[in-house]
Amino acid sequence: MIENYDHYISKSIKSVYRRKLIAPFLYMLLLAAVWVLTPLSSLLFPSGASGYGEIASHYEKGDTYIETTLTDLYFTGYTSSFFGQNTGYYYYTVLDGECVFVLLSPRTSEEGLPFIEETQIRGKILYQGRAFEQLTQALAEDLSWTASGMAGKVSPYVLSEPAFFSPLSVLLLALFFATGLYALVSIIISFLYILFPVLSPPCRQLGRFGKARELLAQAEEELATLPQLATEDMFITEHYFIEIADFGIAVVPIQEIIWIYKYSTLHKLFWYHFNISYTLHITANRHLYLQCPKNRKSDIDGIIDYLAEANHNILVGFSEENRLKVQEIQGKPMKFEKLIAFLKKRV
Repeated sequence: MIENYDHYISKSIKSVYRRKLIAPFLYMLLLAAVWVLTPLSSLLFPSGASGYGEIASHYEKGDTYIETTLTDLYFTGYTSSFFGQNTGYYYYTVLDGECVFVLLSPRTSEEGLPFIEETQIRGKILYQGRAFEQLTQALAEDLSWTASGMAGKVSPYVLSEPAFFSPLSVLLLALFFATGLYALVSIIISFLYILFPVLSPPCRQLGRFGKARELLAQAEEELATLPQLATEDMFITEHYFIEIADFGIAVVPIQEIIWIYKYSTLHKLFWYHFNISYTLHITANRHLYLQCPKNRKSDIDGIIDYLAEANHNILVGFSEENRLKVQEIQGKPMKFEKLIAFLKKRV
């Protein structure tokens, strides 16, 4: 049992948010590794390529997204389609003596211009594949060549403009930045709560009943000087019920509590019963609902008895009668509050 409770609530808030820094920080490191080790970064900052040698070199290094300027492009007469809609037009050009197929978007090719003198594109380097084989086979038949002979005259690399911003790559990029932004915001918020505990959710919750800073200072002082009752993670002072657990913290003025009861949960695996844990449910004014899980029955019974003695207006025990009385006192909760109460599994 801890004997020194000096600023214990603030210290506990800081400790909770220090632990909450770990997951987003590790995730940011993972995103940094993905950014460096995968071609994801080149979607935003594609590498420049001015010749066939650079295209081949980029592909060998795994840097498949490039930006390049192409000249003298001739339409092959073949298109790429998806569910009956043209997604690209196949052209060919000569780069450093190598014939290269280029798949241009309908916008760039203006729906299949016969000849394009010059265009700048952002594309993905593809290596042969099924589309390449089908194209060489079709062209070979047009020219009365063999498919193998045709493939031998054409570079195995294909530049695809539609593949640069494919739906999958856009989705991955959006997930990368959305989750990264969420992790960054989580880190900033956790640091803010560590530096200023009074801004944290437990203190904002306490602020429903007055000035959060003053109420927190009073609760800290009472807990540091003379706690009336203390269990492993629940405390009662002269004016406050305090829950300090690994998963969260709550501070509630005793005079604001209107209903308390306990709920038991049987933990088992198949037919084997491990143990029974108890959850303390607290309803306070201003539609404040708390759940304090994973406690011993004796601890919760002691808390309930003490709170009932400290505030004779508190309703004790779960019953339909008490639920209706609380509803009469509180009024019907709004749909949003019902949703929050349903989703909250912890303090």
